[in-house]
Amino acid sequence: MHGLDMDPANPVHVALPPSYRLGSRSGVEIRHTNVGAEVVKLKGVAATRLHRTLLDLCAVLPPVEALVALDMACHAKLAGKLALRRYADGVKGHRGVALLRLLTEIAAPAESPMETRLRWLLHQARLAMPEVQTDLYDDSGEFLGRADLYYPQARLVIEFDGGNHRDRLVTDDRRQNAIVNAGYRILRFTAADVSHRPSEVVALVRAALRNPA
Repeated sequence: MHGLDMDPANPVHVALPPSYRLGSRSGVEIRHTNVGAEVVKLKGVAATRLHRTLLDLCAVLPPVEALVALDMACHAKLAGKLALRRYADGVKGHRGVALLRLLTEIAAPAESPMETRLRWLLHQARLAMPEVQTDLYDDSGEFLGRADLYYPQARLVIEFDGGNHRDRLVTDDRRQNAIVNAGYRILRFTAADVSHRPSEVVALVRAALRNPA
């Protein structure tokens, strides 16, 4: 409803004033709470404003999935860190606000949920947070491409290969060759790597950071 590319909620979460007696039922989870002025009409439906929605997601989702939502909002330029910090200051004591504060500090305009999950994996391993969507240039200033994740001190590019990588294989290979020839190093990971081999992903990134070119 807010323009973020997230799966539909199941069950749908509905906030009602405490005076309402309706209870949860199949497909609908009722929460009795006061949302005050934090309501907006979206396509004719009353919904919580984006910042309140992000706060509520921090209260009910695993941290990495809540970060996916914040990153999407940042990428779509619907929310910024300063505004999120100010909002968190104004809702002290609300459920989820501590996580909202934490995630706001590491939120970034990632282009895909898996890029966010990869960055969260590195954060959980206590590695430095990489830059997100960084433009890369050669020594002559020619633009080479944009890195999903980037560690500038190590000149380390980390790429997430999504489902459309096979369709772009030739273009991606040429781009990678140009980036490597310019003195950058590249590590490429897939969804299977992040989901099923996280320790290997962390080990490869840590080794590359310990041994910069």
